[in-house]
This record gives sequence, C-alpha cells and structure tokens, in this order.
Amino acid sequence: MKRLAFLLAVAFLAASASAHAADTTVQMLNKEPGSKDRNVYSPELVQIEPGDTINWVATDRGHNVEFVRGAFPKGVKPFRSKIGKDVSYTFSKPGVYVYKCTPHYGMGMVGIIIVGDQSGRLKEIASKKYPGKAGKRIKALLAPLI
Repeated sequence: MKRLAFLLAVAFLAASASAHAADTTVQMLNKEPGSKDRNVYSPELVQIEPGDTINWVATDRGHNVEFVRGAFPKGVKPFRSKIGKDVSYTFSKPGVYVYKCTPHYGMGMVGIIIVGDQSGRLKEIASKKYPGKAGKRIKALLAPLI
C-alpha cells in the first residue's frame, strides 16, 4: 500500500512538472541597444500559453504597462502598473492583449501578448484605431503573423 502511494505521488509530481507554466521577461527601455528605436519594450511581441506569466522589468525608469482599452479580451479586468516599477501578470484567459506605456503611447511604445492560438483575431486587432505612432507599430508587429 505504501509503495502504491509512493508511486502515485511520484507520477503526480512528474505530471505537474511537465505542466509547469513559463515565465517571460520583457524590458521597458528608453532605447533598444543597437537600434535607433526609443521608448520600447523588448521583446515587443510575445506568444505564450494560458497560465504563463510576463515579468516586465523597468530597466529604464519612466515607463509602465497598461492594457489598451478595447484591445484585450472581454471579461479581463483593466490592468495598469505604476511608473518605474517592475510588475508581473499571469495570463489565464486566451486572447490578444495590446499594452502601452501610458506616458509614451503616442510615441509608439506598445507591446502585444498573444495567449494561445489567436490567428483569427490578429487582423481585427491590427485594424483598430490607435493614436500617433502606436497604430503603425502595432500593424508592423502583427504583419508577419497575418
């Protein structure tokens, strides 16, 4: 009986280890190293699975993360971090999440998280209206996937 319980425990641990969610780091930068791009997230586009976590690191201060209204899944609460602070968010709902740096949104500081298979929604997200350079940047990020 103890042997059976032990084997079941080992099997459970092995199964849960293989189902472990992933973490991805995104930096908030004033300038992308080796590039002329200013006020950027790096990487700007990340594809993950439900249950995965994004860790935004304020490598350079003066930036934050805020979901763009109308450009994240229905039923998800709006999200906004404090400026200059590291923040993490676990994505439990599949969908496309467009986010911005509040102070630098019009300058094109945006990023995209794709949770699960969302190929059918990318054109819709790309066709939305965004201010300033943000719209051009979002279209450029999504173009290779559409």
